[in-house]
Amino acid sequence: MKKNDEVMIYIDDMNLDGYGLSHLDENIIKVRGAVKGQKVRGRIKKVKGKEIEADIVEILERSPLEHDNVCKHFGKCGGCAYLNINYENQLRLKEDYVKKLLDEAGIKDFEFLGIVGSPDVFSYRNKMEYTFGKDDNDATQLGLHVKGRYYDIITTDDCRIVDSDFIACLKNVLNYTRQQGLPHYNIKTHEGYMRYLVIRKAANTGEILINIVTTSQLKHDFSNLVNELINAKLNGKLVGILHTVNDSYSDAVKCEKLEVLYGRDYIMEEILGLKFKISAFSFFQTNSKGAEKLYSVAREFAGEISNKTLFDLYCGTGTIGIIMAPLAKKVVGIELVEEAVDAARENARLNGLSNIHFIAGDVAQKIREINEKPDVVVLDPPRPGVNPKAIMDIIKLDPEKIIYVSCNPVSLVRDLKMLTERQYKVEKVKCVDMFPHTYHVETVVLLKNKKM
Repeated sequence: MKKNDEVMIYIDDMNLDGYGLSHLDENIIKVRGAVKGQKVRGRIKKVKGKEIEADIVEILERSPLEHDNVCKHFGKCGGCAYLNINYENQLRLKEDYVKKLLDEAGIKDFEFLGIVGSPDVFSYRNKMEYTFGKDDNDATQLGLHVKGRYYDIITTDDCRIVDSDFIACLKNVLNYTRQQGLPHYNIKTHEGYMRYLVIRKAANTGEILINIVTTSQLKHDFSNLVNELINAKLNGKLVGILHTVNDSYSDAVKCEKLEVLYGRDYIMEEILGLKFKISAFSFFQTNSKGAEKLYSVAREFAGEISNKTLFDLYCGTGTIGIIMAPLAKKVVGIELVEEAVDAARENARLNGLSNIHFIAGDVAQKIREINEKPDVVVLDPPRPGVNPKAIMDIIKLDPEKIIYVSCNPVSLVRDLKMLTERQYKVEKVKCVDMFPHTYHVETVVLLKNKKM
């Protein structure tokens, strides 16, 4: 096969990078967006040794896993990948993928506890970052990126992974922007005014925070928009409207100046009976009810910790540590990002927890500086996983248990191999689906010290 050849491909497997796979002799063909069981006509995009990449030209036969999707944007929007697959089948694909990676890595003799589905399959997100842009007719759009097209935006006013309040706010802001003739920001030329609309809604308290992000290239009074949003018919409670100025060239929401146009600059959420203050720029799991499932698994794996010291490494805003603290003797959280540590400390105060202490700094460095040993270590690293040097330092701490919470099965398996080649054994594995209709899956692993 060579580039631009068109071939018929039967998809016999899938991975969680968004590819359908076809095994042909010793070759593997990866087809972006294809579903196991489909027969497609594909165009060869790249040939590298025995690995071939192809794009779908036409779906010749549907997969038995497919069903009619429920969103008019599916296939155009770059958000959901599995919306055309029955949710039970989505769960099986994710569960099978994680188990396969563990098997291939030679990690054996553990209890595999399957996968926990999201309590809400639709309308589950508590945060959305919408981007201003234009369509082919040069009309202003507000929504997500068009699939495979970095510079183009589609207005996602029928999105099913958010509730009706997100859609109402999006439509309100888009209509206002068009009526006022406010130019969208062009990421190529770095000219324009309207950049992003960020909406947060706490699933358990219903509080809503709206953040309008612009450049400094114009001066505009948003008073009329604020009044429209305050008077909009929403199911939740609007507690704050913000205006953020962001002149950075990167395609990311950054704060150079923040003005509160109405109310306050944060929402309150409740997870497992504990309170969390979430500001416009705080990291917080985007599926609140799914997070309750995830943290419940971590708490269950920790077991009896009333007389134990627990280290929460890569703790972010301290969510897991704060949830463990009422059950533990002492909790120490370590996180590199100082703003996240400040938020963690405030959330601990909100819940009246005096047995939890947060440290800002590099995990590998800080655990060498602490003069006490943990009984339990919780790892919740970013997608790249744990630095190998940090893994060695964690092993030197000699904890009785390690609970690894991972958002990336590939880096998880790599780190587990390093831990199990030394003094730890995998006891239990449980997957939690936090992001229905996407490639992503969370995995919680319990490891026990072989010496104890």
